[in-house]
Amino acid sequence: MFNFAAVFSLRIMNIEIVKSKIHKVRVTEANLQYVGSITIDEDLMKAANIIEHEKVQVVNINNGERLETYVIKGASGSGIICLNGPAARKVAVDDIVIIISYASMDFEEAKTFKPTFIFPDTQTNRLI
Repeated sequence: MFNFAAVFSLRIMNIEIVKSKIHKVRVTEANLQYVGSITIDEDLMKAANIIEHEKVQVVNINNGERLETYVIKGASGSGIICLNGPAARKVAVDDIVIIISYASMDFEEAKTFKPTFIFPDTQTNRLI
Protein backbone atom coordinates (compact mmCIF):
# COMPACT_ATOMS: atom_id res chain seq x y z
CA MET A 1 0.00 0.00 0.00
CA PHE A 2 1.26 3.50 -0.91
CA ASN A 3 2.14 5.68 2.09
CA PHE A 4 0.90 9.21 1.29
CA ALA A 5 1.93 10.51 4.72
CA ALA A 6 5.55 9.59 4.06
CA VAL A 7 5.52 11.36 0.70
CA PHE A 8 3.99 14.56 2.07
CA SER A 9 6.39 14.65 5.02
CA LEU A 10 9.23 15.05 2.50
CA ARG A 11 7.90 18.34 1.18
CA ILE A 12 10.45 21.06 0.53
CA MET A 13 10.81 23.81 3.10
CA ASN A 14 11.55 27.31 1.85
CA ILE A 15 13.00 30.04 4.03
CA GLU A 16 13.59 33.75 3.49
CA ILE A 17 17.18 34.92 3.59
CA VAL A 18 19.02 38.15 2.81
CA LYS A 19 19.63 38.40 -0.96
CA SER A 20 21.09 41.90 -1.22
CA LYS A 21 22.08 44.73 1.07
CA ILE A 22 23.05 48.33 0.45
CA HIS A 23 24.69 49.15 3.77
CA LYS A 24 24.52 52.76 4.94
CA VAL A 25 23.50 55.22 2.26
CA ARG A 26 22.39 58.81 2.81
CA VAL A 27 18.83 59.87 2.00
CA THR A 28 19.10 62.62 -0.63
CA GLU A 29 15.38 63.34 -1.08
CA ALA A 30 11.99 62.67 0.48
CA ASN A 31 9.05 63.28 -1.86
CA LEU A 32 5.72 62.93 -0.07
CA GLN A 33 3.62 63.68 -3.18
CA TYR A 34 5.14 60.94 -5.38
CA VAL A 35 3.59 57.48 -5.74
CA GLY A 36 5.13 55.34 -2.96
CA SER A 37 8.49 53.67 -3.45
CA ILE A 38 12.23 54.25 -3.06
CA THR A 39 14.31 55.63 -5.91
CA ILE A 40 17.85 54.19 -5.91
CA ASP A 41 20.82 55.14 -8.12
CA GLU A 42 21.02 52.51 -10.88
CA ASP A 43 24.75 51.95 -10.17
CA LEU A 44 23.92 50.92 -6.60
CA MET A 45 21.09 48.69 -7.79
CA LYS A 46 23.37 46.85 -10.23
CA ALA A 47 26.16 46.46 -7.68
CA ALA A 48 23.74 45.11 -5.06
CA ASN A 49 21.89 42.82 -7.47
CA ILE A 50 18.55 44.60 -6.91
CA ILE A 51 16.12 45.10 -9.78
CA GLU A 52 13.43 47.68 -10.44
CA HIS A 53 10.11 46.91 -8.71
CA GLU A 54 11.78 44.50 -6.27
CA LYS A 55 10.42 44.61 -2.73
CA VAL A 56 12.91 45.96 -0.20
CA GLN A 57 13.06 46.74 3.49
CA VAL A 58 14.46 50.15 4.46
CA VAL A 59 15.95 50.51 7.94
CA ASN A 60 16.59 54.05 9.16
CA ILE A 61 19.64 54.17 11.44
CA ASN A 62 18.80 57.69 12.66
CA ASN A 63 15.32 56.97 14.05
CA GLY A 64 14.90 53.18 14.07
CA GLU A 65 12.04 53.17 11.54
CA ARG A 66 11.62 50.09 9.34
CA LEU A 67 9.44 49.99 6.25
CA GLU A 68 8.82 47.92 3.15
CA THR A 69 8.42 49.35 -0.33
CA TYR A 70 9.52 48.68 -3.90
CA VAL A 71 12.41 50.03 -5.96
CA ILE A 72 12.36 52.59 -8.76
CA LYS A 73 15.52 52.98 -10.83
CA GLY A 74 17.26 56.33 -10.39
CA ALA A 75 19.75 58.02 -12.69
CA SER A 76 23.07 56.20 -12.91
CA GLY A 77 25.84 57.96 -10.98
CA SER A 78 23.44 60.39 -9.33
CA GLY A 79 23.75 58.99 -5.82
CA ILE A 80 19.98 59.37 -5.43
CA ILE A 81 18.24 57.71 -2.50
CA CYS A 82 14.72 59.13 -2.40
CA LEU A 83 11.85 57.88 -0.27
CA ASN A 84 8.56 58.57 -2.03
CA GLY A 85 4.93 58.80 -0.94
CA PRO A 86 4.03 57.91 2.66
CA ALA A 87 7.52 56.47 3.23
CA ALA A 88 8.84 60.04 2.97
CA ARG A 89 7.39 60.65 6.45
CA LYS A 90 9.69 57.96 7.89
CA VAL A 91 12.96 59.68 6.92
CA ALA A 92 14.63 63.06 6.78
CA VAL A 93 17.10 64.17 4.13
CA ASP A 94 20.61 63.18 5.29
CA ASP A 95 19.36 60.22 7.39
CA ILE A 96 21.46 57.08 6.94
CA VAL A 97 19.52 53.98 5.84
CA ILE A 98 20.19 50.34 5.08
CA ILE A 99 18.31 48.79 2.14
CA ILE A 100 17.76 45.02 2.24
CA SER A 101 16.10 42.60 -0.17
CA TYR A 102 15.24 39.00 0.62
CA ALA A 103 14.77 35.80 -1.37
CA SER A 104 12.78 32.68 -0.68
CA MET A 105 14.63 29.47 -1.38
CA ASP A 106 14.95 25.86 -0.46
CA PHE A 107 16.53 25.30 2.95
CA GLU A 108 19.45 23.31 1.51
CA GLU A 109 20.11 25.87 -1.25
CA ALA A 110 20.06 28.65 1.34
CA LYS A 111 22.93 27.01 3.22
CA THR A 112 25.32 27.76 0.34
CA PHE A 113 23.75 30.94 -1.06
CA LYS A 114 26.01 34.01 -0.93
CA PRO A 115 24.19 37.35 -0.65
CA THR A 116 25.50 40.56 -2.21
CA PHE A 117 26.46 43.29 0.26
CA ILE A 118 27.75 46.70 -0.85
CA PHE A 119 29.16 49.51 1.29
CA PRO A 120 28.94 52.83 -0.60
CA ASP A 121 30.47 56.10 0.57
CA THR A 122 27.82 57.60 2.90
CA GLN A 123 28.59 61.17 1.84
CA THR A 124 28.21 60.64 -1.92
CA ASN A 125 26.30 57.31 -2.10
CA ARG A 126 28.79 56.21 -4.71
CA LEU A 127 30.59 52.88 -4.84
CA ILE A 128 34.00 52.82 -3.21
